Amino acid sequence: MKNIAILGSTGSIGTQTLDIVRANPDLRVVALAAGGSVDRMEAQVREFRPLIVGLWSEDAARELKSRLFDLPVRVVSGMDGLLEIATLPQSEVLVTAIVGMIGIRPTIAAIEAGKAIALANKETLVTAGHLIIPLAKRRNVPILPVDSEHSAIFQSLNGEPAGKISRILLTASGGPFRGWKKEQMRNVRPEDALKHPNWSMGRKITIDSATMVNKGLEVMEARWLFGVELPRIQVVVHPQSIIHSMVEYVDGAIIAQLGMPDMKLPIQYALFYPDRRPLAGKRVDFFALGQITFEKPDEEAFPGLALAYRALTVGGSMPTVYNAANERAVGLFLERKIGFLQIPELIEAAMNGHRVIENPSVEEILDAERWTDEMLDKEVLQ
Repeated sequence: MKNIAILGSTGSIGTQTLDIVRANPDLRVVALAAGGSVDRMEAQVREFRPLIVGLWSEDAARELKSRLFDLPVRVVSGMDGLLEIATLPQSEVLVTAIVGMIGIRPTIAAIEAGKAIALANKETLVTAGHLIIPLAKRRNVPILPVDSEHSAIFQSLNGEPAGKISRILLTASGGPFRGWKKEQMRNVRPEDALKHPNWSMGRKITIDSATMVNKGLEVMEARWLFGVELPRIQVVVHPQSIIHSMVEYVDGAIIAQLGMPDMKLPIQYALFYPDRRPLAGKRVDFFALGQITFEKPDEEAFPGLALAYRALTVGGSMPTVYNAANERAVGLFLERKIGFLQIPELIEAAMNGHRVIENPSVEEILDAERWTDEMLDKEVLQ
């Protein structure tokens, strides 16, 4: 029996993780955490019977506690609650499926407590990779990527000697506006951007895919996960989303991981690594597929990708500003307060106004996030 805790259990990755649990009786959920969805969390608690459950909202946690009066489950809230769940003695693996920089402190706490990390919260490494990767190495804690692209790279590296990577080829679907020019996207609405052609994901990551900021964040994450410097990470647009990423070695050989676009595969692989388990679902039919194609990213139409390379090149606190500005801008876009094309514009404005901090601490990372939020609020109100 393997005991797991899930941060972000009511979101897309969290609910698919619970699907994996349903299909594998030797997985046991001992802790769940989410934002503020009382109804969904109550249903999960009644089905999986964890020892502890947390909601970010204190009011929501209070309501949940009153609903669960008949069950022996501890209900917690806020950051203290997340930290308690992340370090729960009974858990072995922490699935970090929570969205945003809120995941940094729980991830660090879990590593210090010796928990294996099934990482779906890319913001953690984007903003604090310089702290988390060395800490995981010191504690001998595995970080198992759940993101489909990074899982593909991880799988393509299996059995290969260290230091033999020539390039990482990070694939991108291109999103719903692949092939569009910037002017065509001027009047894009949230409902348009949320129609991803291949993947079923949460709202924020779906918008990130539409702007290609998501691929920029993945480039930053790959740099920390695999120790490969920026010039050796190349983004390749692959519209069919069958090749999930590739690794080119020094001898020119390229190893790729292929499969249907289904997040359950990387989730299950992370939970059972190095074992492979049967997984229900569609399989690739190459005869029906016919062909797979590749394109260069259009950085003029999708400047968010080039801004990510710039942020990572500058380093320090700049990736934090990139990430925080995007989070804020996506929220404003979903609230219909800004246009789609303003998302990368606000990211660039925040980066241009930021004074970089070298090797920032967790507090300095969170300060940079607060500075970015305040700066963008002023920018939008002007």
